Amino acid sequence: MQRRRLFAALLSATLVSPFAVGQETIRLSTTTSTENSGLLKQLLPVFEAKTGYKVHVISVGTGKALELGKNGDVDVTLVHARKLEDQFVDEGWGVGRRDVMYNDFIVVGPSEDPAKLKGTKDVIAAFRRIAATNVKFISRGDNSGTDVMEKGYWQQAGVKPAGANYVSAGLGMGEVLNMAAEMKAYTLTDRATYGAYQARTGLAIIIEGDKRMFNPYGIIAVNPARHPKVNYKGAKALIEWITSPEGQGRIAAFKPAGEQLFFPSAQ
Repeated sequence: MQRRRLFAALLSATLVSPFAVGQETIRLSTTTSTENSGLLKQLLPVFEAKTGYKVHVISVGTGKALELGKNGDVDVTLVHARKLEDQFVDEGWGVGRRDVMYNDFIVVGPSEDPAKLKGTKDVIAAFRRIAATNVKFISRGDNSGTDVMEKGYWQQAGVKPAGANYVSAGLGMGEVLNMAAEMKAYTLTDRATYGAYQARTGLAIIIEGDKRMFNPYGIIAVNPARHPKVNYKGAKALIEWITSPEGQGRIAAFKPAGEQLFFPSAQ
């Protein structure tokens, strides 16, 4: 009987998915949008069940997510600020960046739209009008991908709201959307987080459709040459899965309230 049990155990081990590695942990730093939208709850349990890995998620702004990678505090990072991502790789902190998905940024605000922006699509012109009107704008102020994009828009506009009309929150996207609702203010957000918070905030989409609001996401393994103790094998497994037909299909299938919030882009 004991031999039969041993044989059965050995046989089952040979039938486990080739991805399976036991209960090792992968530390993933990622943006608040992937967490707040509910996307990771759609993806990670499937990956964990398939591979045996356990993914520990640290949800912060893109700047902080990349900083965690530089410090070797995570194994892999999933972010959305291409300029910062390329710099992260060029400086040798990360390796093997892959495109994962994209969506877009939108400007949201009170439904009464005090700056009279509805019906326009030019995000730079909209920012100029916000600055010229006595309305509030809430900035994330946290060096996230959204924050970097917003600062770029103000720079292109050549102006920014002054004084109390410009609030730098230093908070995640969900908290900023709540603040914008309470203060009847405008803000820049990714569409996915807005979708998750729309019902509770009542904010309306004011500006969308400008090609300058394109929002791509990339995934990068932390360079084991810089941090030998990172779980590079696990990072590669997650990257390969999320960019595989299965992972990409699950991203496309994520449609809370019937709306697709992310669009797969892995090559």
